[in-house]
Amino acid sequence: MTAHYTRHGPLAVITLDNPPINALNLATRQAIMQGLQQAQADATVQAVILTGAGKGFSGGADIAEFETGQAYRQPHLRTLMATIEELSKPVLAALHGHVLGGGLELALACHYRVAVRNASVALPEVKLGLLPGAGGTQRLPRAIGVESALNLIVSGQTVSAQALAALPGQVLFDAVVAQTDMLLPRTEELAHTIHALRPLPRLRDRRAAHPQAEAYFEFARNTVRQTSPHLPAPLCVVDAIAAACSTDFDTGLAQEQAIFLRLMQSPESHALRHLFAAERLAGKVHDIPPHTPTRPIESVAIVGAGTMGSGIAIVFLDAGLNVMLLDHQAAALERGMATIRAHYHTQEQKGRISPEQQAQTLARLHTHSELAAIRTADLVIEAVLEDIVIKKAVFAQLDAHARPGAILATNTSTLDVNDIATATQRPQDVLGLHFFSPAPRMKLLEVVRGTHTAPDVLTTALTLAKAIRKTAVVAGVCDGFIGNRMIFEYSRQAGLLLDEGATPQQVDRAMEAFGFAMGPFRMMDLAGNDIAWAILQRHLSTRADLRHSPATALLVQQHRLGQKTHAGWYDYRPDDRKRQPHPSDAVHHLLTQSRTAQSITPRTIADDEIVQRLVFALVNEAAHILQEGIAQRASDIDLVFIYGYGFPYWRGGPLHHADTIGLPLVVQAMRRFARNPHDDAAFWQPAPLLLQLAESGKGFAMQRA
Repeated sequence: MTAHYTRHGPLAVITLDNPPINALNLATRQAIMQGLQQAQADATVQAVILTGAGKGFSGGADIAEFETGQAYRQPHLRTLMATIEELSKPVLAALHGHVLGGGLELALACHYRVAVRNASVALPEVKLGLLPGAGGTQRLPRAIGVESALNLIVSGQTVSAQALAALPGQVLFDAVVAQTDMLLPRTEELAHTIHALRPLPRLRDRRAAHPQAEAYFEFARNTVRQTSPHLPAPLCVVDAIAAACSTDFDTGLAQEQAIFLRLMQSPESHALRHLFAAERLAGKVHDIPPHTPTRPIESVAIVGAGTMGSGIAIVFLDAGLNVMLLDHQAAALERGMATIRAHYHTQEQKGRISPEQQAQTLARLHTHSELAAIRTADLVIEAVLEDIVIKKAVFAQLDAHARPGAILATNTSTLDVNDIATATQRPQDVLGLHFFSPAPRMKLLEVVRGTHTAPDVLTTALTLAKAIRKTAVVAGVCDGFIGNRMIFEYSRQAGLLLDEGATPQQVDRAMEAFGFAMGPFRMMDLAGNDIAWAILQRHLSTRADLRHSPATALLVQQHRLGQKTHAGWYDYRPDDRKRQPHPSDAVHHLLTQSRTAQSITPRTIADDEIVQRLVFALVNEAAHILQEGIAQRASDIDLVFIYGYGFPYWRGGPLHHADTIGLPLVVQAMRRFARNPHDDAAFWQPAPLLLQLAESGKGFAMQRA
């Protein structure tokens, strides 16, 4: 049973026990219903208490049941809530830990609610492209007021019970206790006090109102349109709460349910639910048992105090670990320390940490100029120049100084982790930890598994990723791993589009209109065009016939390296801190020169073609990566591009987007691009996996296992 019925004298206690989050799946709903019916039929029961075992009350619905249809089997949540509201005996909710989604909606249907003050309360359905579908938009405004409810539901943010209890006029909580061990005794005390009081209080019987409803909801709609332009759910939340104020409860409930079902079918919700499932799958490695032991990580050494090294140091300091920052150049070490101090000073000025917390954090940071200092570290991360010779030299020294059993990681973004591991006598302890820049803000961590990487080393890295609040995706060894291998083809297509007549600003506008956070040329200017050129040169060293635009070479020859030189594909004003890009006459002349040299007459290129060529380049290369086993599953690749490269999250990643379009149409477009004499016909041959899926009527979703 996933919910247990017990008696505490005249009180019936129904305890949700469906770890890890007491999800309200079908079995749990059935057990709750059975308990409610048993209590109703027992004349000796005076009141019913609903509570949760473990670390929380309930994390809400089982999202997997949305896909299987189990969520709609009786008793569904709305039936449970109607049963509670109609019960002749008071039902009290005892709330601790997580009280989320359907869990909160279940509590809202109860007659009374008692909470531990630090309980985490939220209706986060908007993050799945949905709204609360079991009365949340109707009951919560009646419990805490219209504006507070709308803000909570539209944002999906988590708020403490204590904060909600402080809202003026709230009737959400009848009592708040300081500690979890006080929860059940206080709830039982309240039950004994109120068991004979009638009529039973129901939120549905209260009025939801706003003194200036029409003006307020119009303001809310305009705000939501600006802040969430690509997502229908937030605007639907406003409509549902407006219905709570303008109609009776049952009518509002019916409108909420109709909106919920409509949103369930929206492409945006499908995409967000795909990503929700993808995150939970990403940490699972096919050939490593789930209970593989991990190595303890308490101390981290970072070799290289540049921008990336200091950023990685901040990540581990934020996670509460002891950090050593090493660099043989004293000036580099001081710059790295200055960067870290400035970061925490800014955090303190913004009120995110206290002066004491800042001091305590910096006290866990130590600097060294000699590699011998790493002997006490459990994990050593190399973050030096992206040069295989330099990295192998560093790893030979790490091997000499690191203690036995320490994990040795390289932050390389493209280089061969297996080759780096050969510089040591312990390749089983070596892997890649590719952080994305800026490391403190970027959520993605590519965990690169070498041929000899030990299972417990990989498991430790995945466990550590959770501790440092990163989404980890496992990648195999190849040039660029998952993300940079794909972004190379994306950027190569962008260059070929310039040869044919597009401008950098047109390409960037098209991709940003599609939803990318930044177009390819703004991205290259940010990263440095000298880096893009170096990567291209490395590819050309093994693929001399690789089709590419000569414009990048001309750009670098003119020392237009991007934002760092105030000139790249765009011009940047030295005094502009925001680094706004401006179209460049010099780039216009450069592109004209490049087209003339290639005997290309520029043509007008539609934005649709730009988007398709760049996105489908990602899709085709991803299909090769899947087929080669560099990525475990399609959804892992989608996570890489959502969290590492600014792909629009409401489209679910490049492979989910391709599934949504239909793979036969993707293949058809690729064959059209292959006929373009100025494009790369060889690249546009569909990857065998892509072709196989398209011809069999399947999609990349089959790769999710």
